[in-house]
Amino acid sequence: MQIQAVKKHSFQALLALTIAASATSAALAQVPQPPTDTIEARDAFYCEERKLGYWFYCEKPKPEPETQTPTLPSESAVTRLDAITAELRELKARAILEPSPANVTAYIRLQRAQLDRASLFSDVWQRAIWQDPGLDYTLQRPVSTLGKRQWQDARTAERNAVMANLSKRYGLFYFFAQSCGACNVMSPIVRSVTTNWGMTVRAISTDGGPSAQFPDYIVETNQRAKMGLEPRVTPAVVLWDALKGRPIPIGYGVMSADELQDRIYLLTQKEAGHDY
Repeated sequence: MQIQAVKKHSFQALLALTIAASATSAALAQVPQPPTDTIEARDAFYCEERKLGYWFYCEKPKPEPETQTPTLPSESAVTRLDAITAELRELKARAILEPSPANVTAYIRLQRAQLDRASLFSDVWQRAIWQDPGLDYTLQRPVSTLGKRQWQDARTAERNAVMANLSKRYGLFYFFAQSCGACNVMSPIVRSVTTNWGMTVRAISTDGGPSAQFPDYIVETNQRAKMGLEPRVTPAVVLWDALKGRPIPIGYGVMSADELQDRIYLLTQKEAGHDY
């Protein structure tokens, strides 16, 4: 019974405290707050009239304006390279005009630095070509002995296949002169190439003299002028396109059989810029 009485007394005391706390909160909520103009007046008194400053939380320090460091334009690579070149020329001129050990040494040191830079550039250039086939021109025109031989064999086979069918569309005009020493060398070459590929050749004598290689020649009657050729140069070889009725000058002077065939092949099968 005593225990129950104690519990009942404790519960009543706790209830009384809770009611008192609620009443206190309600009373505080009903206390009127000072108007805004009173706060501003008080701040004006302490902050403006007494000039207490920001140490009394009246004035907040104004942030200092950010000073931006001006960004200087970076020198271009061309400007830097020009500066190095100018310095190298100056040191070289100074070393020549005033060849003291200090001047000569300064020039040699800078020149050596540029040689090292050039060597590094060359090395990186070569590595870039190795790793990117689109940059490697030697894949189109090999420079090694083995690669060049393989390329030349393939090129010759392609050229011969073209030459075997040229006679269906093309013929040759060959201008020579009896008094021309180069013509005596070129005439057998033209005869050999045209005979080998079955091409029709029209030999034209520019001075009326005969040719041992072309006994059925004709004498020129202004044919070179009509074709737009240089009138005073012999021998001259012109390919005639029967399909389009137009001349294709092949060249002047002495050419080997391979060169003559290469020119015919290129001028009839390749556009400018596609084989060089």
